[in-house]
Amino acid sequence: MNRRALLLSAPAVLAACASEPPMGGGAALARDVMDTERAFAATMAARDHAAFASFIAEDAVCLNGGRGELRGKSAIAEYWKRYYSAVQAPFSWQPDRVAVLDSGLLAYSTGPVAAPDGKVFARFYSTWRREPTGAWRVIFDDGCNLGCP
Repeated sequence: MNRRALLLSAPAVLAACASEPPMGGGAALARDVMDTERAFAATMAARDHAAFASFIAEDAVCLNGGRGELRGKSAIAEYWKRYYSAVQAPFSWQPDRVAVLDSGLLAYSTGPVAAPDGKVFARFYSTWRREPTGAWRVIFDDGCNLGCP
């Protein structure tokens, strides 16, 4: 193979690799997102704000239940700091549904949000992006009290 043919074929090979779906089937990726969401929620129980922030993408948007949009990891982390200041967590959340795109690059999770007494009062809705490292980061987040539209 001559040098020119090699140079011309390299972009095609790289493009094919870049479009290759990530390893693991849909069920494995859904379990991975479910586990990631659980770990994200565990930061609230552990009162670990730094760990909470580590799950948020730099370019994330928090719709904040209609109370004013927050843009970027630092703005979201700063706003959420209030929920990590008390000794007891003001609420908890757990995923009950996860869906992952066939590409394996985006996922959606949702589940109940409960008061310390266990009474469910809201649902959360999160969109996750799979980073090149394989880590999942929240890119969109919102919540809605039960009964809201």
